[in-house]
Amino acid sequence: MSSNITFTMIKPDAVADGHIGAILEMISNAGFKFKALKLTQLTVADAKKFYEIHAERPFYGELVDFMSSGPIVAAVLEKENAVEDFRKLIGATNPAEAAEGTIRKKYARSVGENAVHGSDSDENALIEATFHFSGREIF
Repeated sequence: MSSNITFTMIKPDAVADGHIGAILEMISNAGFKFKALKLTQLTVADAKKFYEIHAERPFYGELVDFMSSGPIVAAVLEKENAVEDFRKLIGATNPAEAAEGTIRKKYARSVGENAVHGSDSDENALIEATFHFSGREIF
């Protein structure tokens, strides 16, 4: 059974490149409602905790460094079938393989600097949302 929420982050590359407004507009135009939204920055410890599932992978250190390198925009989104629909909207991890019109095709720099994060499951959407937002911050 699918949920109606998902979690996203606009990553430091897209924030630095000035794409916050354009990405938020794409999300809104795709029918998602914003349940929580903030500009923030992950500490190294936060990034390590958030991405601990990848701790054994060779790219983990690079990922942590990148994700703590500058501000991000964190958001909880609502829509029927939110996780699956948002994964379609953001496109493939590799922007060269992402479908035309997806966020990553338009705004990602590379596989490593791919503009946005999107939850990969309903369970992770809830975990990720509560990692970034308290209950009183989600409406």
